[in-house]
Amino acid sequence: MSFSRTRIAVTALLVAGATVLSVPAQAAGGNRALSRFDDGSFETPKAPANSFTGLTAGQSIGPWSVTAGSVDLIGAGFWQAAEGDQSLDLNGGNSGTVAQSFTTVPGTTYSVTYALAGNPAGGPALRTGRVLIDGQNFQDFSFDVTGRTAAAMGYVGRQFGFVAQGTSTTLSFASTVAGAYGPVIDNVQVKEWKPCCG
Repeated sequence: MSFSRTRIAVTALLVAGATVLSVPAQAAGGNRALSRFDDGSFETPKAPANSFTGLTAGQSIGPWSVTAGSVDLIGAGFWQAAEGDQSLDLNGGNSGTVAQSFTTVPGTTYSVTYALAGNPAGGPALRTGRVLIDGQNFQDFSFDVTGRTAAAMGYVGRQFGFVAQGTSTTLSFASTVAGAYGPVIDNVQVKEWKPCCG
């Protein structure tokens, strides 16, 4: 997937011109020491096969923290994952938010990619949410589950860039739809962006 220089430039200008909200690492990412971004496929801990584990604010999913509401960690076989065995429904009993804090180099541009789908079991057809960097909204997303099934989730790739403002950054995913059927994310990756071509 190519990453547009124009998009990077626009993103960098937006970040430079905005007041970035600082989220303390411990509040957003739990009491773990900061390190590289990890477990974007939500493989740890293991949820029960063909089932799921509900988690609420204050609980952790490996390096991720549930910072608001509730989410469901989906186990192997419950529905199709985009990568690995597990995925994350951003709505448990209600809309939820997950966050991970990791080390970054100030002034460096990073790309965030992730796979997006939606819980096909019920509720309104459109699943909506947003991605935040250090508490600032960077990308809104939506996914229509019409015609989707547990065996054919229809994941789509999403991508955006950000310029790190400090030595740590917090990436958050938040559902903006009510109820128990939310957007589903998987295969989240954060990488330093390096132009490949002249």
